[in-house]
Amino acid sequence: MTFPFSARALSLAACAGAALALPLVLSCAPAAAAGEAALGRRIAKANCARCHAIGKTGESANPKAPPFRVVAVKYRGEDLEEAFAEGIMVGHRAPEMPEFEFSPRQIEALTAYLGRLRGK
Repeated sequence: MTFPFSARALSLAACAGAALALPLVLSCAPAAAAGEAALGRRIAKANCARCHAIGKTGESANPKAPPFRVVAVKYRGEDLEEAFAEGIMVGHRAPEMPEFEFSPRQIEALTAYLGRLRGK
């Protein structure tokens, strides 16, 4: 069986196709990250906003609860992921701080949101 195109021509065509598709794939990454951060904000609003200020401005309702923008700058993302996975009791001395259990997806979303507050 013979093919009308050489292996080299097919290889070049495949590379050209991949080069054309790459910008489309890369342009989806910021949108996915924005969606992840938006989900994290919704989770924070539902679970944390009664005590913590979760936005870029504002004071926390509970003076013992640091604003998320402060938490975002003070702690690395990896440390926050670990704290969320452990039930977020790490670092809390206030008896009114409830213990939370987040799924891996929720942890990723919360971390993405805190990254946005940090400016990443």
